[in-house]
Amino acid sequence: MLIGALEAGGTKMVCSIGTPQGGVLQRASFPTVSPEVTVPQIVDFLGKFDIAALGIGSFGPLDLNPASPTYGNITLTPKLEWKGYPLLAELKKQLGVPAAIDTDVNAAALAEYEMGAGRGLSSVLYVTVGTGIGGGLVIGGEMVHGLVHPEIGHMMLAPQENDPMPDGICPFHRHCLEGLASGPAIEKRWGLSAKLMTEDHPAWDLEATYLAQMCANMIVTVSPEVIVLGGGVMQQAHLFPKIREKTLAILNGYVASSCLTEEGVDAYIVPPQLGINSGVTGALLLGAKAIGA
Repeated sequence: MLIGALEAGGTKMVCSIGTPQGGVLQRASFPTVSPEVTVPQIVDFLGKFDIAALGIGSFGPLDLNPASPTYGNITLTPKLEWKGYPLLAELKKQLGVPAAIDTDVNAAALAEYEMGAGRGLSSVLYVTVGTGIGGGLVIGGEMVHGLVHPEIGHMMLAPQENDPMPDGICPFHRHCLEGLASGPAIEKRWGLSAKLMTEDHPAWDLEATYLAQMCANMIVTVSPEVIVLGGGVMQQAHLFPKIREKTLAILNGYVASSCLTEEGVDAYIVPPQLGINSGVTGALLLGAKAIGA
């Protein structure tokens, strides 16, 4: 039984065919332009296969309230051509198969919970740090939703005195995580792409400070059993020891757990065990859930 997976990103749409256990068998990607151009390309590729269901991990914000008349729609995205677009409903109609949708980071969190760094645990926080910053949370096997869905990238942080750009770059508010610590924020602050920075560049100490604030905030609010940090910026593996050290310093021994010690933290704040495949695996799992598989 084949499942279709769509990783709907702001830059490209990645379509895959496979199963959660067997992985990806076929894959294609298309630039994210207008829905009128991009959706037919998605449907054409996925329609070539006898898929039993479709799972979608999408950029957002999304309407994820099943009781809402606009359930599965993209909502207030800065990609104006996609604002209000009924992504779930349109793909279900055109492909004629059951489908499920969630945020791309919730999908990645689900994958790490079921098959990766969170396997055997009851809760996982997945945060991607790249062009933007987003977070997904799985507790007891369920992806967390509420009024909308978690917007971890827009939590407020304490700007650092040595930050040459303390307000950040978010167009909505000052001092938020995404505005201070995303890839574009790093590049604008220092006038240099993160990919070109050496490991001793002062950017990394500041980046680790902001990401450690996020980790500490999430620990004292939702208390996840593991924190997984993915995305392009986190390809800088030297960031992990800095983030762990700074997280422990911020908590200052307040949260009593063996995970939050010098001996335990290396296994608590970790990269994705599924690597770059967290997103597609999560979308495949969503598709399987859509048919109760």
